[in-house]
Amino acid sequence: MIRSLQDSNSKSSPKTGDLGDLPTWNLADLYRSPDDAALAKDLDRIDAEASHFAEHWAGKISDVSGDRLADAIEEYERIEEQMGRLASYAQLLHAGDQLDHEIGRFFQTVNERLNDASAQLVFFALEINRIKDPRLHAMLSDSPRLQAWRPWLRDTRAYRDHQLSDEAECLLHDKQVAGRNAWNRLFDETIASLRFPLNGEDLTETEALHRLSDPDRSVREAAGKAIASTLQQNVKLFGHITNTLAKDKEIEDRWRRYPRAVSARNLANHVEDTVVDALSSAVRNAYPRLSHRYYRIKADWLGLDRLKYWDRNAPLPEAPERLLGWSSAQETVLDAYRRFSPTLAEIGQQFFAEHWIDAPPRLGKASGAFSHPTVPSAHPYILMNYQGHIRDVMTLAHELGHGVHQVLAAERGHLLSRTPLTLAETASVFGEMLTFRALLENESDPQRRRVLLAGKVEDMLNTVVRQISFYEFERRLHDRRREGELLPEQIGQIWMDTSQESLGPAFDLDEDYAVFWTYVPHFIHVPFYVYAYAFGDCLVNALYAVYQEKPEGFAEKYLDLLKAGGTLRYRELLAPFGLDASDPTFWDKGLSVIEVFIGELESM
Repeated sequence: MIRSLQDSNSKSSPKTGDLGDLPTWNLADLYRSPDDAALAKDLDRIDAEASHFAEHWAGKISDVSGDRLADAIEEYERIEEQMGRLASYAQLLHAGDQLDHEIGRFFQTVNERLNDASAQLVFFALEINRIKDPRLHAMLSDSPRLQAWRPWLRDTRAYRDHQLSDEAECLLHDKQVAGRNAWNRLFDETIASLRFPLNGEDLTETEALHRLSDPDRSVREAAGKAIASTLQQNVKLFGHITNTLAKDKEIEDRWRRYPRAVSARNLANHVEDTVVDALSSAVRNAYPRLSHRYYRIKADWLGLDRLKYWDRNAPLPEAPERLLGWSSAQETVLDAYRRFSPTLAEIGQQFFAEHWIDAPPRLGKASGAFSHPTVPSAHPYILMNYQGHIRDVMTLAHELGHGVHQVLAAERGHLLSRTPLTLAETASVFGEMLTFRALLENESDPQRRRVLLAGKVEDMLNTVVRQISFYEFERRLHDRRREGELLPEQIGQIWMDTSQESLGPAFDLDEDYAVFWTYVPHFIHVPFYVYAYAFGDCLVNALYAVYQEKPEGFAEKYLDLLKAGGTLRYRELLAPFGLDASDPTFWDKGLSVIEVFIGELESM
């Protein structure tokens, strides 16, 4: 599931009727309901097929021929895809209403059943990783069918140095439902249940965060204080969840001999520690000429000596209040996609026509936005909380980029379609860039152009600077956690330090901002996910520059990149465009695009 943290700048929650008919998704392409007889049958069949697979293949992988190993991988993929369909349905249903106890019970039950079934498959990767390199090379040479699975074997065997004993791997697998997964669910359901009292209303998290973008500074301040107050009341619980998961990660990292807290995420993203270090260093070195510079300009626009945290997403003083209905948002994004590639627009249109999107905000629904790939035999689903503002349109463009990518990559099949986060975020951010460029080109009013450009700069700062600040927060938190449990106040101090460093001297951060780390789901669900946003944004800036210089044939090469799924590493995918993300100067090229935009704003 590709999750986006909506850093919303819309005003407040408009009535959905003002925006037209907002679609809700139709999950029947997976299952009709939790009581669907087909779902119960599939759960039972998965148990039987996983058991049969273990009985047939366990202990034999190192001795089989190349063709027989291909047989085993194909059978394994079929089982994994069916489990993916079941898990996807349960996750999407739960995301739609995290406060419904029956749905919560169903979600947990399905996870437990699937965890039990998949425990019988753990041996497969372990035995593949014990095959000696010369033996595997011979198997690949003798079997064209096995050759097709070379990318999956490459990625599976990348974990050989961090593999534990069979018994330890099975134990860790079995404990997930009562360990990390349980803490994740507690976080999600707690966040969904929180209410933020403001001017006689009890707002949801999404609604309260939207008020941080109100044109009226007093409304923004009141919203910030309301959010801080509610988060502070729950900070001990969030601190306990964070400490527990960070310690759980430290224990597993130590047993698996990962040198650093981020190393496991980098391995999953197929990117070297040194490349991520170079990205983080480049962005942090650019703070003064990017975020510090922009927010000084913004303070001047707002007529303020110093900004408060509730001013970060404030609209420009002259920004006209304009809501875009759902049909306008759809047309805007699809037209931008179509101008680049009719194929992208054609695939994107399916999401609207077939009800693969759940758009309206509602009580209990997961906040933010995501695109869930589900499985190749079905299709992706998009969740968002659409409220009609330009940034909501950009969020739609972002998630549709994920969705189109997932559709194209699905041609590779369940195991080979999986894309590392760094490249997955490339497709989504590219979709945003296409939409922004189209909006800017179609806008002739100087004032609106300024607003659009300022909005894009803020989006890019949120995607690059803010996410690297998040990454630095996580890095320091996990390093400190190795020394012992952290008090919520200590975690808050790390948050304040990294926030102040990234936002710069234009900001005067109040003490109550120290609890705002508590609501970020990425820290809980996928540690160190956040740098993938910065990776993708800088990569897209470089890609888009190539597109502008040589548009002929670019769309075809870009579609090939998306269709590759997880079969190629980032170096191979970028080579046709003449780009190399391992070059230390690569990141500066991407960051310079943001710097140019800020310069344009200064000159307006």
